[in-house]
Amino acid sequence: MRVVIATVGRPRAAPIAAAVAEYEARAARYWPLEVVEVREGATRGSAPETVRAREGERLLDRLPGMRLVVCDRDGVRRTSEEFARWMQQIRESGRDVAFVIGGAFGLAENLRAAAWERLCLAPWTLPHELARLVLGEQLYRAGTILRGEPYHK
Repeated sequence: MRVVIATVGRPRAAPIAAAVAEYEARAARYWPLEVVEVREGATRGSAPETVRAREGERLLDRLPGMRLVVCDRDGVRRTSEEFARWMQQIRESGRDVAFVIGGAFGLAENLRAAAWERLCLAPWTLPHELARLVLGEQLYRAGTILRGEPYHK
């Protein structure tokens, strides 16, 4: 089982990049974690739909055969404990899973259509850098919950 965080772009602000790196490193203690970053689409002179579609194609090209979990505010909402149990079920299935975070214009429809599941990280729209931070932290928290470690309160 592999866990992939697939995202458009990378965090630009140094403090956010550092926090993302910290939580992804922590999460990697519990999950076989990989990160896939694809370049952001050029937004000047391009319609948002076109940018989303190109970014979606780049992401799908990098994730062949994986179960896709798209991070979408209209997705399934889980508590941290429910998320941990769900991750354990995925681990037990042995299947690779990729958590997909869209770019500045959101997710392409082809990604939503290809999704095995849609997961809500928050009821609000998050900038993609913060969505990645929240996901990394929750993967780390899920690992601590499953091992009965004291981080989760």
